[in-house]
Amino acid sequence: MAKPKKRFVCQNCGSISSRWQGQCPDCAEWNTLVEDAPATVFSQKHDLSSGGRKVEFEALDEPGEPLKRRPTGLAEFDRALGGGLVPGSAILMGGDPGIGKSTLLLQAAATIAKDGGSAVYISGEEAAGQVRMRASRLGVADAPIKLAAATSVRDILTTLNASEPPALLVIDSIQTMHSDTIEGAPGTVSQVRGCAFELIRYAKENGVALVLVGHVTKDGNIAGPRVLEHMVDVVMSFEGERSHQYRILRALKNRFGAVDEIGVFSMAGSGLEEVGNPSMLFLSGRDEPLAGSAVFPALEGTRPVLVEVQALIVRLQSGATPRRAVVGWDSGRLAMLLAVLESRCGLNFSSAEVYLNVAGGYRLSDPAADVAVAAALVSALADKPLATNSVWFGEVSLAGEIRPVAHSGVRMREAAKLGFGVGYGPGDADGSAGLNYRSLKQLANLVDRVMASA
Repeated sequence: MAKPKKRFVCQNCGSISSRWQGQCPDCAEWNTLVEDAPATVFSQKHDLSSGGRKVEFEALDEPGEPLKRRPTGLAEFDRALGGGLVPGSAILMGGDPGIGKSTLLLQAAATIAKDGGSAVYISGEEAAGQVRMRASRLGVADAPIKLAAATSVRDILTTLNASEPPALLVIDSIQTMHSDTIEGAPGTVSQVRGCAFELIRYAKENGVALVLVGHVTKDGNIAGPRVLEHMVDVVMSFEGERSHQYRILRALKNRFGAVDEIGVFSMAGSGLEEVGNPSMLFLSGRDEPLAGSAVFPALEGTRPVLVEVQALIVRLQSGATPRRAVVGWDSGRLAMLLAVLESRCGLNFSSAEVYLNVAGGYRLSDPAADVAVAAALVSALADKPLATNSVWFGEVSLAGEIRPVAHSGVRMREAAKLGFGVGYGPGDADGSAGLNYRSLKQLANLVDRVMASA
C-alpha cells in the first residue's frame, strides 16, 4: 500500500501546500498552515463489513420444487450426465479436434427441440450455413433449433434476455467468445474466465442448461484457466481415436451424478450412434485361440466393459537394449509388472522386446488389469494361448500377491452374459455369477496355469 502523502491547508485562505511553511505563499499570513488529517477513502472503499444488501438465509430442509432432469434423447449421453440435463446447470465438454463434440451436441439439441423444448445453438467457429450443412448430413435439418453465429457475449445475452429462456443453450466454443468489458483477444485467460462467468450467471438465474464446448491442449487438458473447471457443475471429456469408430463420453466431474460414468458412441456416416453393448467393440474375432491375448472385464463407473489385452514378446539375438512399447496402458505399470514376473516368478524378459496393446484403442486405468496383462505376457512368452472363454482380473502387488478389486461380481456377470465360462481372479471374489471361477492367490499360480495349458 502506498504511503499517504501529507498536505497542509491554510486556515485563512484554504490553499493547499505539500510541505509546512511559516508563511502562506498565497495570502502571506503567518503560521496559518495546519496539517490536514489523511483521507479515509481507502478504508471506506475496501471495508466490506457494511453498505451491502442483506442476504436471506434458508433452512436446509425448506420445502421446494425438486429439479427435474430433461432427457437429451440420447441414452448414452444421459447415462454420462447421470440421468439427463439439470435446469440451471453448466456443463463443460472438451475433446480433441474432430472427435465429434459439435455433432453430439447438435444431435442432442435437435432431439430436445423436436420434443417441444427450446434449444439455442450459438457457434463461434462456424458460419450458420456450415452448421446447417452438418444438420442436413445428420438428418436433423427439420429440427426447430434457434441457430446463430456470434462471438460477442453482450450481443448473445441481450438477444437471450429479450425472449423466453431456452431449455438448452450450446456455446461452441467458449474460447471464441469475447466481452467488450475485458481487454484481450478471445481465448485469453481473462476473456475465457469473464465470458464463462457471464454465461453461467445467466444460466443459473434463468434455469437454463448451458453447455460450453472447450478446446483442449496437446496433453488433452481443457485449454484456458483451470478455474473454468471449478466454475461449472459438470466436466465431460469426449475421447477416442479418429482412426477408430468408437467414441467415449466420460464425466470427470459431476455435481448431480456419479463420476467416471461413460457413454459409448460409434461414429457413422449419419452421425454418432449409441452403442448399447460396448464390449463387442473391444473384442476382436476370437475364432481361434492365439498366444498373448487375454480378456479383461474393465469397469467404467457402473458399466462393465470387456476389452482384449494383447502382448507380443520378441527375443533379441544381439546385446541391444530391448524396447518396451505400450498402447492403451500405463508404461510405468508395465515396467513394474515385468519386474514382479522376473523377481517373483523367475521369468526372463530382460533380453526380449515387449509390446503391449489394448484392442480397439481403448485406454485402461483400472488397477484390476494387472492380472490380465500378466496373463497375456506369460502366454506370449510361453507361446501358449489362453482359453478363449476365459476372463482375467485382479491387482498385483510388489510381493507377487493378487489383491482383491472392487465389483468383481459385476465384472463376472458381464462376462457370463457374453458367453465366457471361466474366470480367474482374486481368492475372495463375491460370487461366480454363473462362471466357473478359479481363484489365484499368487502371481506364480497364474504362471503355473498358463504354462500347464494346452
